[in-house]
Amino acid sequence: MSGSGEPSVRLLRVGEQVRHVLADILQRGDVHDDVLASHVVSVTEVRMSPDLRHATVFVKPLLGRDEEVVLKALRTNTAFFQREVAKRVKTKFAAKLKFLSDESFEEGSHIDAILRSPAVARDLDED
Repeated sequence: MSGSGEPSVRLLRVGEQVRHVLADILQRGDVHDDVLASHVVSVTEVRMSPDLRHATVFVKPLLGRDEEVVLKALRTNTAFFQREVAKRVKTKFAAKLKFLSDESFEEGSHIDAILRSPAVARDLDED
């Protein structure tokens, strides 16, 4: 991380490379898992640790369908994903992957609902 607390360009670049590799694996159906084969899964973001040894992978199944089942399938196949990422992304160490649900869509919808509420709309109209 840089002094401002923001991830460095290198962390962002490696995270994006990992995201592309995982998205490619899922899109092509390279992992032999019935749950993952029957769901479209988006890899929305990958955040790398400063030492590049850990990657937090944020995912979202299409329409949020069967989210827990999909997360369980991803976690079950973590070793396969780690091997593939290690082969395709050239770093000193193979990153340990941690799959989490991307909650940013729900947060955005919640904020939107608050902004559209009558009380907030009334306060905004007073300006």
